[in-house]
Amino acid sequence: MTQSSLPEVLAAYRGSSADLTRALFARLEPIGAAGAVAIDLYRAQKASERAKIYRRGYVRVAYDKKQWAMDNLCCALAQHAPALGLEWGWGLDPQTINFPHVLYVELPTGQASFHTAERLAGPDHAKPWDGAPGQSADRICRYIAHVLDNRPA
Repeated sequence: MTQSSLPEVLAAYRGSSADLTRALFARLEPIGAAGAVAIDLYRAQKASERAKIYRRGYVRVAYDKKQWAMDNLCCALAQHAPALGLEWGWGLDPQTINFPHVLYVELPTGQASFHTAERLAGPDHAKPWDGAPGQSADRICRYIAHVLDNRPA
């Protein structure tokens, strides 16, 4: 039985080591489209999470990085989502002040979502929010492990 990559993914995600993150990305990059989508999911989620805990000057930097990663993610999904079997698109959450646009990505490990002030490129999403708050990071990490291990999520 093959060992899961999940502990490596979680160590990189939960930590603050640039070396661990670079090593993770170095394993994902040669995989191609699935690796690119996994990297952009990771970047967007980590930047989003960091922005919520940072203070003052660093918050803007984190949100800018999140927006950049989401833009890259939308481009990668537009090009590769059908071949990867991923559904994605945009919805609205009018109750979220200043961040009403929501990017949804239906991963084999569950739905991931990102709120943002500005809608980026991409289709409308046919599915509603799954109602499970705070699950995107876990679902993204498990998806990345799935991509690395090339096995069912």
